[in-house]
Amino acid sequence: MTERVARRAARLLILDPDGSVFLQLHDDVEIGLHWAPPGGGLEGAEEELAAALRETREETGWTDVAAGPALCRWEHDYTRNGVPTRQSETYFLAAGPRRDPEQAARETYAEEGILAIRWWTPGALQESRASFWPPNLPTLLAAVRRDGPPHEAIELGYTPMPVTPCA
Repeated sequence: MTERVARRAARLLILDPDGSVFLQLHDDVEIGLHWAPPGGGLEGAEEELAAALRETREETGWTDVAAGPALCRWEHDYTRNGVPTRQSETYFLAAGPRRDPEQAARETYAEEGILAIRWWTPGALQESRASFWPPNLPTLLAAVRRDGPPHEAIELGYTPMPVTPCA
């Protein structure tokens, strides 16, 4: 079994007023193409929400995203910069207007491994066969639209990522 480096990360699920979610396309040697919200690793003793906001600012240039409660936590394996990693992530709900990232942020996408960006409508998200982080993201967001945010973060535990084609 491959020894994995532990990493903590946090991400923002930014929803526009119509319920679309902003996601970024990444590629990984282990799991292939997958869509994930902006976010990344915690630095030092940084709090999860602070890390999610910082990473979102770095990846989009947006400073006015309204962060909400944690939606879920999960743990998964992938390869980060050639290093097998087991990442523990917290996903926070957030609200913001539908727009493109700032040009200065988009200029870093190649080095950050961001291949594309997209606002996914609720319908497109439900119908897609793409891989998402977390894998059950369409179901989680449908429940938020139907029932509102959970009272406490949903613990998804360790979830192996299936290798599926990205649509």
